[in-house]
Amino acid sequence: MKLTKIRKQYVPFMKAGVQTLIAYRMNFFGFVIGGLIYCFVMYYLWKAVFQSSGGSDFMGFSMVDMTIYLFLSNITTQLTFSSVSGDIAEEIKDGSIAMRLIKPVNTDLSYLFSELGGFGMKLLVFALPMIVSLEIYRFCTTGNVMFQPMNFLLYLLSVILAYLIAFRVNLCFGFMAFYVKNLWGMNILKNSIINFLSGTLIPLAFMPEVLRKILEYMPFSSMSYTPVMIYMGKYDTYEMIFRLVMQAVWAFLIYALSKMIWLGAIKRLSVQGG
Repeated sequence: MKLTKIRKQYVPFMKAGVQTLIAYRMNFFGFVIGGLIYCFVMYYLWKAVFQSSGGSDFMGFSMVDMTIYLFLSNITTQLTFSSVSGDIAEEIKDGSIAMRLIKPVNTDLSYLFSELGGFGMKLLVFALPMIVSLEIYRFCTTGNVMFQPMNFLLYLLSVILAYLIAFRVNLCFGFMAFYVKNLWGMNILKNSIINFLSGTLIPLAFMPEVLRKILEYMPFSSMSYTPVMIYMGKYDTYEMIFRLVMQAVWAFLIYALSKMIWLGAIKRLSVQGG
């Protein structure tokens, strides 16, 4: 597909995504503030855990590490968040999915570019300022500049791969709306399960060894845990490369799976509105 064709057909979807985020900015800021409040609650919870353990380290994490992990996990979750499953379900309910399907564009890419605009806004407006704040905190706490530019660049690469995985996972889930019509309750359950399996709630390093090894090879760890651990420098060079390659492989496999599900789902399309 030529770049000029992509620009003409899909850049308007990206602009629409940015405009949607701006139009409903209070919803976005409310989501961000809620995530930060959760991080502070978890910070004090883990602070109590570290104090009760009687040591400066817990499972290989210092309290500074744990603080960085909590807030960076929230940042990564915000960046990789995809609402495509809810969007698909809503469009099927009100019948507007028909208008999307008759347009001379790829349905997957139209959803993707709609979210990419929001991804860029969240990166610039929220993620980068938060990362700078975390580095200031780390410097004030340790007295050392611990920011690693290479780890930061690899983190951004990992976040992009994580977003592609999250988008395709949510796309596959969204296609279930072609069968069950309403995904609201199932969407909440799905998000809760992913937050646990991806290490957002509890670092996978704290899991029992057998469970940790299983979860680290599943696609969910690539959606949050891998980018955060790369930024924090918890991987050596070999493991870092391995994790990035595994993210790319999962992104491709879930892409192929979404195409297969789409071929079956589109045959069962029926809408409740329109």
